[in-house]
Amino acid sequence: MKVALGQLECVVGDVPRNVASMVDMIRDAAGHGCAAVWFPELADTGYGLSVMRDVAGAWPGLAYDALAAAAKQHRITVGAGLSERETAEGGDTGCIFNSLAVFAPDGTLAARYRKTHLFCAGFADEGACFVPGHETVVTDIAGFTHGLSVCYDLRFPELYRALSTKGADVLVNATAWPSARPTHWDHLTRARAIENQAWFLGVARAGTDEGIQLNGRSRIVNPMGEVVVEAGAERAELVVGEIDADAIKTFRDTVPALAHRRRDLFNV
Repeated sequence: MKVALGQLECVVGDVPRNVASMVDMIRDAAGHGCAAVWFPELADTGYGLSVMRDVAGAWPGLAYDALAAAAKQHRITVGAGLSERETAEGGDTGCIFNSLAVFAPDGTLAARYRKTHLFCAGFADEGACFVPGHETVVTDIAGFTHGLSVCYDLRFPELYRALSTKGADVLVNATAWPSARPTHWDHLTRARAIENQAWFLGVARAGTDEGIQLNGRSRIVNPMGEVVVEAGAERAELVVGEIDADAIKTFRDTVPALAHRRRDLFNV
């Protein structure tokens, strides 16, 4: 299956401009014959916690509607990290989630994952802005079961083992990873692939959001932990690569680590 990673350089708070960038990349990904295209964390708003209360989008809403329409127009699966405002009764702004939406080629919402691990340290307090999700989510795309995650989730291997237990053979992380920790991005993306014997799709952001320099380097990692395609660090870029079921089966047959798990000792 051919897939695309849409590495973006967002403008914080400028939802129409960011959405237009995604729609352009969806068209390009479809032109490359891709079955799916993925976009990073908070691709609609940028990683701007200071403005999130003002710009977070409802579902349906501007970003949601535009991506659903583009998925349908180009007959391609679209996965995108989006803000999600859940409006309360009486018109109150309600809860905001840091979510990953997956739109099917017919434009319907195939899956929604709400970030379960909120980053609350150093430069950011996501807990003051977002409500955490409480579910692990997998979705089927072109014969592969995809497990969904967002940014900081990458540091929690138990999430990915739970996704693997649900049948995930492709693991997706939509992120706004900071450039201060590039080695962690490199090692953790490889580790999640190796330990779950699965493909790993890490779609990241470039540029600077509210003083935070972002890491870029969106990548596809095969089940052996080898990076098969990677974007650069400093600019918006669409990268395209192939994932195949044979790589999963060969590794799992050669080293049947998943079959050897001691489920009598561990919960996942």
